[in-house]
Order: sequence, then C-alpha cells, then structure tokens
Amino acid sequence: MSENSASASDYWKANLRLVRNCLIIWFLASFGFGILLRPLLSGIRIGGTDVGFWFAQQGSILIFLALIFYYAWRMNRIDRRFGVEEN
Repeated sequence: MSENSASASDYWKANLRLVRNCLIIWFLASFGFGILLRPLLSGIRIGGTDVGFWFAQQGSILIFLALIFYYAWRMNRIDRRFGVEEN
C-alpha cells in the first residue's frame, strides 16, 4: 500500500469516525432524550416545560445545528492534518 493510499484511507476513517460520533450524539439527543428517556426527565423543568418535551421540540434541533458547526470546524482541522484543505 502506498503512502498516498494509506493517507487517503486514514482520511476517510477520520471522516467516518466524525460522522458516526455526530450521528450518535444527535440520536441520543433526539430519540433518546426526546422519546425513550422522556418519562425519566419529566421532573426536570426548563422554561416552564419538562426536559423531555424540550428535547423533542427544540433541543434536538438546536443540537443538530450545533453539530453542523462542530462538523465543519472538525473537518477543516482533519483536512489540514491530511493536507487536503481548500484555500
């Protein structure tokens, strides 16, 4: 395996690892906290409503938006590390 091929493989592994981690966080925030754990979170109040309802209605969207910015920031760092950044 050439160095370029190994570098490309490592780049895509880093990219897929980042995507996987972002999707896990989003799944936990939307499905986990909003649906599965909602009965456990019903006693905790944020802004006049329980945390489970908040995650189902607003929290998962806000976390998704934060993950978009985090993904872009991390991918720029990964691109620089592997020498494939855009100018």
